[in-house]
Amino acid sequence: MAKQKSVFVCQECGNESAKWMGQCPACKQWNTFVEEVKIKTKNVHTNNDIDIKNKPKKLSCIEMNEEERVSTKISELDRVLGGGIVKGSLTLVGGDPGIGKSTLLLQMCQYLCGQDIDVLYISGEESLQQIKMRADRLEVNGERLTLYTETNLSLCIKAIKELQPRVVIVDSIQTIFSDDITSAAGSVSQVREVTSSLMKVAKGLGVSTFIVGHVTKEGAIAGPRVLEHMVDTVLYFEGVRSASYRVLRAVKNRFGSTNEIGVFEMRDKGLEEVPNPSEYMLTGRPLNSPGSIVTCCMEGTRPMLVEVQALMSPTNFGMPRRTATGTDYNRVVLLMAVLEKKIGMQLASYDSYVNIAGGLKITEPSLDLGIVCAIASSFKNIPVDSKTVIMGEVGLTGEVRGITMAEKRILESKKLGFKKCIISKANIKNLNIDGIEILGVENVSQALNYIF
Repeated sequence: MAKQKSVFVCQECGNESAKWMGQCPACKQWNTFVEEVKIKTKNVHTNNDIDIKNKPKKLSCIEMNEEERVSTKISELDRVLGGGIVKGSLTLVGGDPGIGKSTLLLQMCQYLCGQDIDVLYISGEESLQQIKMRADRLEVNGERLTLYTETNLSLCIKAIKELQPRVVIVDSIQTIFSDDITSAAGSVSQVREVTSSLMKVAKGLGVSTFIVGHVTKEGAIAGPRVLEHMVDTVLYFEGVRSASYRVLRAVKNRFGSTNEIGVFEMRDKGLEEVPNPSEYMLTGRPLNSPGSIVTCCMEGTRPMLVEVQALMSPTNFGMPRRTATGTDYNRVVLLMAVLEKKIGMQLASYDSYVNIAGGLKITEPSLDLGIVCAIASSFKNIPVDSKTVIMGEVGLTGEVRGITMAEKRILESKKLGFKKCIISKANIKNLNIDGIEILGVENVSQALNYIF
């Protein structure tokens, strides 16, 4: 008879302990230990294993197939994936509830079926009728799309082996359970076991698999962090449900860059691509308003213009309030210290609010000079020319350092009608761009003299 052993497992990081503890010693989270019963048996994975005849090969003997990737026909999704879906890849799609994960994957099924690609959609959360209702709303009617509602891992793998699809979608990983694990579905042990089994199927049969993962309040995939290490690609949906925009970001990608993003807009017929995010992010920008600055950041190889807003208000309390939305709070406090020390602005008696309009989260250093100028503009109550774009990294001594891909940023600014660009003097040495005035600065003081 199999031996039973009770252990306590942290639901955040997967750390195991022989007794219950209030705080996890590994991830420092409180009240995350849950008791699980482990059964010691022989060959636990026998039913789900696939006989893969694999032998060591020399690098020079490995042949590459040019048709390894399949385009989804959604250019923004292909960009984030690195050019398309790789055969046998395992992709994790995470995001807040209702952000559009299932919508995007169902729309992807429509385009894949149009290329004569068989797709199996496994759902553990919705019935066939519910999926059909959403498919009708999105006008998805692929003949090669097969729907399957099941939560048992063995039955799901059996269906994959029988149907032999090229793409499998599992929605969601927290609802699938394995009979070999006694803990409840969604626990650390179950999520780890299910993901491991699906990975073996994907690699063994060459099936491209997408799994949907719920997100915790802290923004991490619910379950152990080891889940992100097991998959090939991790995609996160960002945005606010009350807003129409969505940003798809690759946090991990073994087949492409992790800096690329895809921008979508949620409409009644599903997600639509935004081919020019810069123009979309600047829509509705107030002109000639104090505290509003336009800067350019890089998301992978794509330049994107965003609006930096700052509001300085006299405080009624002894300690002023500092708030930063969309960027690093500590970085904003540091830049305010530079303004106080090097420029002489007395900001200690002012509340400060800095916001990146559009809901993006940007931590790139090129945002520094835009934040500094936005704070100074609001503090002096003097607007900055709406046709001026400002970018550059600011150091602790007040110097403005050079940034990467300056030419791409300036060309994107010119394309959207900006007439003046303030940038580090180190970036203008080899630039020769007509149609836009480029001003090089060495420190923050020079930049402020240009705009005021």
